[in-house]
Amino acid sequence: MVINEAQAKYLNTGESKNPILEKIVCPKGYKLTEVGVIPSDWNTYRISDVVDKIVGGGTPSRNIPEYWGNAIPWVTVKDFTTFNPNQAQEYISKKGLLNSSSNLIPKGVLITSTRMALGKAVIYDVDVSINQDLKAVFPKKILDTKFLYYWFQKNADLIEELGSGSTVKGISLSDLRGMIFVTPLVAEQATIAKALSDIDALIISLEKLIAKKQAIKTATMQQLLTGKKRLPGFGEGKVYKQTELGEIPEDWEIKPLGEILKIRHGKSQKEVIDDNGVYPILATGGEIGRTNIALYSKPSVLIGRKGTIDVPRYMNSPFWTVDTLFYSEINNNSDAKYIFYKFGFIDWYSYSEASGVPSLNAATIEKILQVLPSSKDEQIAISDVITNFDEDIKLLQVQLVKTQQIKQGMMQELLTGANSSN
Repeated sequence: MVINEAQAKYLNTGESKNPILEKIVCPKGYKLTEVGVIPSDWNTYRISDVVDKIVGGGTPSRNIPEYWGNAIPWVTVKDFTTFNPNQAQEYISKKGLLNSSSNLIPKGVLITSTRMALGKAVIYDVDVSINQDLKAVFPKKILDTKFLYYWFQKNADLIEELGSGSTVKGISLSDLRGMIFVTPLVAEQATIAKALSDIDALIISLEKLIAKKQAIKTATMQQLLTGKKRLPGFGEGKVYKQTELGEIPEDWEIKPLGEILKIRHGKSQKEVIDDNGVYPILATGGEIGRTNIALYSKPSVLIGRKGTIDVPRYMNSPFWTVDTLFYSEINNNSDAKYIFYKFGFIDWYSYSEASGVPSLNAATIEKILQVLPSSKDEQIAISDVITNFDEDIKLLQVQLVKTQQIKQGMMQELLTGANSSN
């Protein structure tokens, strides 16, 4: 809800008696405002009070080729999460800029969306042009741009709620300008923005490290699961041989999956479901319930029979699967975790036997040829290496989630003055 005017009933001014607010005792150094208790040296504004101007954009005519070129990056809502100023999705020419309602937005200016991705905001380090769904916000000297950027992050859900439209949501400039804004003096704003920028930098570094680890893991899997690279203790003195699946180590073999495992069907869970059960009931989308009866108790690789057929799952504890999810009985000469990693490199949709909803057939799966070490010990060694990657990535992902949660807590405190100690 936009507060167009500060209503007397929300203010402890003495002009209007509000029994609830009259009982509120502000801590020392704080004051009561229409948005609640804030530090005494902070102030409430509408957005319109703290910005000089809000500039819109536009789209040059698609019918005039010379309006489009490689001169000026042209930004739309779809670029918000993927925009690379060196590889923009589209560019417009200087002539296109001059002959359209688009505007050139200098680097360092906050750009937000007033249609579709409501509440999203970005600050680019290059000059860009924008289309009609975006607005560039130019703050007054009393407002730090980075502080405003984090305010948009914190209030994205509120801005989304202000949107209207049955198909595509949009927010009016008057509604955006009317939003209440709480802020300290600009020096403190800059300090707050710096603290949040620092934790953003940590989040970005963790995301990059996870991506790097995942890339290394994928490359390692490609090498180890095909035999192009051998682990110490395996393959010494061995050469490679040519096969129908390409060159493989001479002590490896090609087998149909049916010689390694048997594909089994899941069953209806209706008779075994128990909310207090100790075992998971699994479907293609994940766990859907609990049971005290296991359908299978040994290590197994699961794959969707219908629907999501390209997300294999490894289970090393008792479970139940429903009819849309196959499970496998792995023979004693093969390592289930190794087979799971092999499943991850199979193009399952190429084996789908339905034109509508993707579907797999057990007999079809068992006919798929795979290259693998003859030695189970080598299979285990390979799966251990890959598992170590998985565990490292999981730890980094946990750290990333915790850091993101810390950032949310920091925004809640720093952008509202909740941690101020006057």
